[in-house]
Amino acid sequence: MIDIVVPDEHEGTKAVVRAWLKKVGDAVAEHDPLVEIETDKVTQEVAAPAAGVLAEILLDTDAEAEPGAVLGRIEPKNLVMSSPPAKAGVQPEKEESGLLHPQEHNEVESRLSPAVRQALQQYGLEVLKLTGTGRDGRITREDVDRAIAGNSGAPASPADRMRQTIAENMVRAVNEAPHVTAVFEADFSAVAAHKAEQAERGLKLSYTAYIVKAAAEAMAAAPQINGRWEEGGVFVSPTIDIGVGTALGEKGLVVPVIRDAGSLSLDEIGQKLDELTAKAREGKLNRSDVSGGSFTISNHGVSGSLLAAPIILHNGQAAILGIGKLQKRAVVREIDGEDSVAIRPMAYVTLTIDHRVVDAHQTNAWLTRFVEILESWPAA
Repeated sequence: MIDIVVPDEHEGTKAVVRAWLKKVGDAVAEHDPLVEIETDKVTQEVAAPAAGVLAEILLDTDAEAEPGAVLGRIEPKNLVMSSPPAKAGVQPEKEESGLLHPQEHNEVESRLSPAVRQALQQYGLEVLKLTGTGRDGRITREDVDRAIAGNSGAPASPADRMRQTIAENMVRAVNEAPHVTAVFEADFSAVAAHKAEQAERGLKLSYTAYIVKAAAEAMAAAPQINGRWEEGGVFVSPTIDIGVGTALGEKGLVVPVIRDAGSLSLDEIGQKLDELTAKAREGKLNRSDVSGGSFTISNHGVSGSLLAAPIILHNGQAAILGIGKLQKRAVVREIDGEDSVAIRPMAYVTLTIDHRVVDAHQTNAWLTRFVEILESWPAA
């Protein structure tokens, strides 16, 4: 038997079995999608590691799926005995798997998993009216749930399950890590000027791109900010992999990760942000897009929030940066040796830390450098 295992890229996030796409006894080809597993970040299909027959399901729908756990087993193709020929005058039994007789079912119906077929029947939905978002346009259980959500009395949606998982992770994070928040204020005048100059040259950059770049550079002032608490001590990541919280409305929040942000230019960070944001809103993020982060940014100001504290730490990381709403405020500046009141685009910035990993000195050193980078952004 060949084991079907849960991918080991959960980054501490709880995963559950969403739906099996095949049933025991079904023939499968290598790389065929077999089962969907869901976390608070993404829904992922686990493919068949080999061709054969699905011989056993060990973790069924709604079971918790730990990294490396065995979901089921496949009997290899070369061990599967061929079916005996049908007796004369006796019709063969109809297959109930995703591969049905074309004369009885159209191509779309033939690719439905048992879970999808059951849900369609239960809620009276027509398959041809649904749009599939799975591999090669296959209709997934999530597609069915979206259709069901449009009807009154709909059951819990994938968004509800995602929200529940997020809540569980939040409670665990608060219980495990002592959260402490420091608050600074940043003047975005220099960034706004540089952003406008770039726009005139045809390069459209978001404020988030500047924030990611400044955060990556500020790590030199306090490397522990890019670390995490592990049994036996503090681990500092060798690369700066920055997750950016991306709100999906009622679907919850995902945190796509910009890999090795410390080695990227501002333009490269902007391009990567655009790609990941588009994938997040289209529901096309892969597990690799949301795992492995060493630091997180929550730009909560885009929805109007001036200040949020504490912002819950993400997946055991040592720190999370919060950016409040950018707004024009009256501030005092010294000009030619005299105090003067000026109107500047200002935002509150916070750093919430795991006090087991980072102390007040490191927190303030990091924030001081972060603000300094933003306020002295070089002209283009």
